[in-house]
Amino acid sequence: MSGKFEPKQKVDLDPPKDDPIGLEYLSKCDGTHEGYPTYVAIKGTVFDVTGNKAYEPGASYSVFAGKDASRALAQSSLKKEECRPEWEDLKPEHKKVLDDWFTFFSKRYNIKGKIATGDSNL
Repeated sequence: MSGKFEPKQKVDLDPPKDDPIGLEYLSKCDGTHEGYPTYVAIKGTVFDVTGNKAYEPGASYSVFAGKDASRALAQSSLKKEECRPEWEDLKPEHKKVLDDWFTFFSKRYNIKGKIATGDSNL
């Protein structure tokens, strides 16, 4: 892959996990619930952003924490209402931005699993 998304400092990542993560659990991973990590999902893949101050409550990217923020990231939006998983209907240029964000995250944050489909509250 292109080096343009490479982190400035090497990041040692764990092997990606494929664990199912329910939406209810994900919503608790927003940085406000003690004992829970901070997660951001993109295209159904859940990344652990715990420790990055930008995702802490009140910080610039806190709006993405605990959600599948695909649509917002694709549109470079910080609007809470845009933090939702639907992205398939976006214009090709927005899909490219989303793919770039996915690549950016995958080079910096551990993949903890995938959003569980159905009524799972894992």
